[in-house]
Amino acid sequence: MSNRRVEAWNHDGNPLLHWTDHCSIIKTTFNIVIIQASKFLPLKLKNHLLNLTGLEIDRDVAIGLGAQFDIFFPEDISIGEGSVIGYGATILAHETTTDEFRKGSVKLGENVLIGANSTVLPGVKIGDGAKVGAGSVVTDDVSEGSFVAGVPARPVD
Repeated sequence: MSNRRVEAWNHDGNPLLHWTDHCSIIKTTFNIVIIQASKFLPLKLKNHLLNLTGLEIDRDVAIGLGAQFDIFFPEDISIGEGSVIGYGATILAHETTTDEFRKGSVKLGENVLIGANSTVLPGVKIGDGAKVGAGSVVTDDVSEGSFVAGVPARPVD
């Protein structure tokens, strides 16, 4: 069982169809425009724009081309100083199942590496200096200084 910290709401029918129960249409539209536009901008401009959505990006963070951030709750994502988010990585602060809508904060420590095309799920904390291998799916917290990889991501010796 996962140690992720998420809030969950049950819904009759498809929970994704109830997303407006949890976030504003106007705010979400703004977030979509900014997040999509930022995918192809130079690093400093990208970080500045993403901060407008509430996403917390510290100094010297490098975000690769095509990285995707949660459109509903970017304000629940924080990225520590000196971290690198790889090409095409996805960081989510929400998820749905067939009967639940879930939300949880994501905290990346300082000098964290998220490999290309990896996905970080809601409610996960990744400790300072940790590394996530390319193509991984992070379903649980990652300890400071460790290296994880795979689906789901597990410690690598």
